Amino acid sequence: MKTELVDVSETRKNLVVEIPSTTVDAEIDRIARDYSKAARIPGFRPGKVPPKVVRRRFKDQILHDVAHELIGRAVREALEEKGVEPVATPDIRDVVVEEGQPLKFTATFETVPPIELQAYSSLQLRRPQPKVEEGAAEQALERLRERAARYEVVEGRAVEAGDSVAVDLVRESPGEDPDRHENVTIELGASANPPGFDDQVTGLDVGDSKTFTISYPEDYGIKELAGSSVAYTVTINGIKRRVVPALDDEFARDLGDFEDLAALRARIDQDLQREAELKAERDVRGDLLKQISGWITFELPGALIEHELDRRIEEFARRLLQEGVDPREANIDWSGLRQAQQEPARETVASALVLDEVARRESLTVSDEEVEAELARFGERTGRTPAAVRAAIDKEGGIGQLVAGLRREKAVDFLRSRATIVGD
Repeated sequence: MKTELVDVSETRKNLVVEIPSTTVDAEIDRIARDYSKAARIPGFRPGKVPPKVVRRRFKDQILHDVAHELIGRAVREALEEKGVEPVATPDIRDVVVEEGQPLKFTATFETVPPIELQAYSSLQLRRPQPKVEEGAAEQALERLRERAARYEVVEGRAVEAGDSVAVDLVRESPGEDPDRHENVTIELGASANPPGFDDQVTGLDVGDSKTFTISYPEDYGIKELAGSSVAYTVTINGIKRRVVPALDDEFARDLGDFEDLAALRARIDQDLQREAELKAERDVRGDLLKQISGWITFELPGALIEHELDRRIEEFARRLLQEGVDPREANIDWSGLRQAQQEPARETVASALVLDEVARRESLTVSDEEVEAELARFGERTGRTPAAVRAAIDKEGGIGQLVAGLRREKAVDFLRSRATIVGD
């Protein structure tokens, strides 16, 4: 077998391969015999079809199978011989396969060239002073109060601003069938309410019905409704008022093991300080990753960038689903989002390559015990056993990624221990 490795760029390579005709013909014979055993051709008994007939009848399929068998094997052997490792499956092109002729093709792929590391001591990292913003504790208490709010039934008065009303609702647009909803809850003042809807409902009492028309402006956020007029018929079934608990000792005791409001405030102060310290640590880590990404001076393989972009988009879509938003129906410029992630993706890929090289040079390894500990931590966060977590990750082929991630974190710790850290 003849092979030639051609450098297209620092990262892109062409592997030109020529497999001898004797090897090609031998593979044709083998595959043709397999076809002869299974071929069903009128006029011949099963398994008794002459090889010449089989080769003529199934020529294209046989040559396709020959190329499939020989190319994969040849690429693996050639890459091992040349000592290069593609970052993704090579692209096979210019395939020429004929009986009695050498099989020729070109495999195009990307690889990572040798990485030159800078002196570890050259890293100058800035650790900001952990700082809790003024008023953060009061804001946290208000969020707790909001989450603890309850809805109380309102009797003896009409609908007012801020109420939540249970209604039967009919929407009618010209040329469309009525859209009916029974006993849905609408919070007056919500940003999703149609323009002017709250004013039309305010003042109605339980049992009242009202029909009115909403005219949507031309620049309305929902394109399907912009510039249209929709008739609404609303029947009030019930009225509730959202009640936020008072900020007192009883409120604190209802939240957990707190003797009084002062104890709750003290816990919030502790949590906010701890969050500030964690943020400072994340800033140091982010500074480190950004600096080492600059150590990569060659053009990164496009396949690695695309893979990281895919991961980021998938993660964003997953967060939308967790928030109850269908990514397919969200008004998101996915192309623009992907473009905006180009530079962050590049930094992530570059820093990961540096961390892998540091781990290799410094012989950083991950033990089985460390893997099990990480699985246990993940299980605690998700409410699953370590065995269940491992089974799920194994199913997706993710144990290798888990090990790689832990190894990179060791490289981060190693580099940080060699860096100079200064505060604000």
